[in-house]
Amino acid sequence: MKGLVFHGPGRSAWEDVPDPGVQEATDAIVRVGAVTICGTDLHILQGDVPEVRPGRVLGHEAVGEVVEVGGAVRTVRPGDRVLVSCISACGRCRYCREGMYGQCRGGGGWILGHLIDGTQAEYVRVPYADLSVHLLPGTVSSEDAVLLADILPTAYEVGVLKGRVRPGDTVAVVGAGPIGLAAIATARLFAPERIVAVDLAAPRLEAARRLGADAVADAREAPEQLIGDLTGGLGADVVIEAVGVPESFELCTRMVRPGGRVANVGVHGRPAALHLEDLWSRNITITTGLVDTHSTPTLLRMVAAGRLPTPQLITHTFPLERMEEAYEVFSRAADTGALKVVLGGQRHEVVPAGAV
Repeated sequence: MKGLVFHGPGRSAWEDVPDPGVQEATDAIVRVGAVTICGTDLHILQGDVPEVRPGRVLGHEAVGEVVEVGGAVRTVRPGDRVLVSCISACGRCRYCREGMYGQCRGGGGWILGHLIDGTQAEYVRVPYADLSVHLLPGTVSSEDAVLLADILPTAYEVGVLKGRVRPGDTVAVVGAGPIGLAAIATARLFAPERIVAVDLAAPRLEAARRLGADAVADAREAPEQLIGDLTGGLGADVVIEAVGVPESFELCTRMVRPGGRVANVGVHGRPAALHLEDLWSRNITITTGLVDTHSTPTLLRMVAAGRLPTPQLITHTFPLERMEEAYEVFSRAADTGALKVVLGGQRHEVVPAGAV
């Protein structure tokens, strides 16, 4: 079969790799029908995730058809169409029993495309299939479903739920990339008074408006002043950090009101200053987290009911064999307008950049 193989920083190739097989009784083998590319995949290619060794097939999000299962698998069978979650869960360790699947100590957690071969291939072995794949209704397209593998549960769980968004809140989302846009879409489910999106790129701010932001601000133009004007000088009730750089985190702490919450979703590769000299007296809660995907069944029902605008997050589609081209488009998002890039699925035409 073919797969996208990491060959060290800056090097990857769509090439022949061995077909996966059942190794444990809890495994499922899935024929991949649709995959997407994550910002984390770009971090891997830049050499920022040293645990990923050369020779690894990348990817941790997919939709496909089960073709083989181990003897202990009970919830799916060959022929089933499934969502492959970015998080694998053993179901037995302390963290899995508490629903914290991302912290699994039984051999799961984020392993696909990280510690074992991933989903950006024609077939993938999925460990712990009973808790790590989800049956898909026929009413949900592969393109919509693949967004449930990572960005929607990540934005919802780590941003909206950990930030405790409530009716009537002012919510600021710093970063209007795919995760930030997904946070805007899922925050709306809780009826906040307003959502303000902050970013450097005008096309992404426009996308934020289409997905439900009530106001937008250029990150270079003192967005904390806009938040102050909208809230009578108090600040935002919830600020969601969806970039992962020190400057954006520090901006979030300046925008939050006393007693408010900062929910960090961004993946940070550099230290960020925590200005406790300013924050200690303001009763601020700061949360972080790796997605657990415990919300995936709920979000799947919301997508099936048409309550989440998943099609608006997808800007480009490609056939699976054009993986390298898709990476090029996604890695140059500032030039191409790429948000989410989907390969495979039910459409194979390339959607023009920015058409959401």
